[in-house]
Amino acid sequence: MASLKLFYTKNGVTEVTPRLAEAEADVQGLVEGAMEAMLGVRFLASEYSTGSVHGGRIDSLGVDENGAPVIVEYKRATDPGVINQGLFYMAWLVDHRTEFQALVRERLGATAASQVLWSAPRLICIAGDFTRYDLHAVREHRRSIDLVRYRLYGEHHIALETVAASVAARAKAPKRLRRIGAAGTPPTQPAPAAIAYLASAVDELLLGLGEDVKKVRRQQYDAYQRLRNFACVTPRQDKVLVYLKAAPAAVDLVPGFTRDMTGLGHHGTGDLEVQLRSEEDVERAVELFRLSYAAA
Repeated sequence: MASLKLFYTKNGVTEVTPRLAEAEADVQGLVEGAMEAMLGVRFLASEYSTGSVHGGRIDSLGVDENGAPVIVEYKRATDPGVINQGLFYMAWLVDHRTEFQALVRERLGATAASQVLWSAPRLICIAGDFTRYDLHAVREHRRSIDLVRYRLYGEHHIALETVAASVAARAKAPKRLRRIGAAGTPPTQPAPAAIAYLASAVDELLLGLGEDVKKVRRQQYDAYQRLRNFACVTPRQDKVLVYLKAAPAAVDLVPGFTRDMTGLGHHGTGDLEVQLRSEEDVERAVELFRLSYAAA
């Protein structure tokens, strides 16, 4: 972030200098006001009390696109205690599932409360910066933790950058991606095995897009996310369906390969449907995967 320079180009060129917020509450207010757009998280509560015994207040509580509980903690600048503070609240949250689900039911309804994904609770720390010890700790931790650096530009812009994500919460990608159609691949396979092969190839490609990619398994789909989902994969009997964050309007839609799903229901998130029936389909979908990854 420190190397990024932003310039205003109307009536000449003027550098827009990045700055930190005047107070932690300013960052919290900005994010809570647009949490779904910024983080892919539905907002539930602010300054949530953990009770007199535990004695804490969680900055923000939410539920992400896959139903995972999310704690968001904010710091104006650098605070070496932000991760430990967040994990302190995470332990409370896991021990108070009934209370959290009651909150979800109250704010989002019974259906959302019944779909809370307790296998993948998340901690998102948003701060002006982090220490090298923070970065190391997150990469070694078993919980799903994202460290997000913010900067304010001018009066109306905020930039968010993920600087570290926990490796333990990330599904392992192979050291070297298998080439689709490489030598040794059986030329013909029974339909179920062929679909399983395509799904495996898609999995490797999506996980290989970046070190910050996490895989979240749900009963109906597998989600691949950075801060937000960028792909949701659902194998069918005759094809693999991938739903991407990439805007359908920005893509040349091809009947039988890509489809605009805006306003149409489906498992997972994303408005661009990609239908994969062969290795050739996977090969031509790679650029769409990259486009969606960049958009998330």
